Amino acid sequence: MSRDLASKIYRKMAFITDSAHSNSNPPSPCVGICTINPQTQLCDGCLRTLDEIAAWWDYNPAQKQVVLDDVANRLAHLMDGTYFD
Repeated sequence: MSRDLASKIYRKMAFITDSAHSNSNPPSPCVGICTINPQTQLCDGCLRTLDEIAAWWDYNPAQKQVVLDDVANRLAHLMDGTYFD
């Protein structure tokens, strides 16, 4: 993952985290880079699985927050190199 992409995802996640406190329905983490990485099976832009992307609009706010928490954990593990451990 490039530093520019990681930075874009990090900024989006910071925005989502800030908005989560003021908005009961979390926004989508999509950053407009919609490509499934064959190695991770995650979207390169938002770090969600295909199932999470497809179901996003059907999820209730609590389910969306679980996905966002998972995305934040994935980003941390990708950045520190422990995602595949």
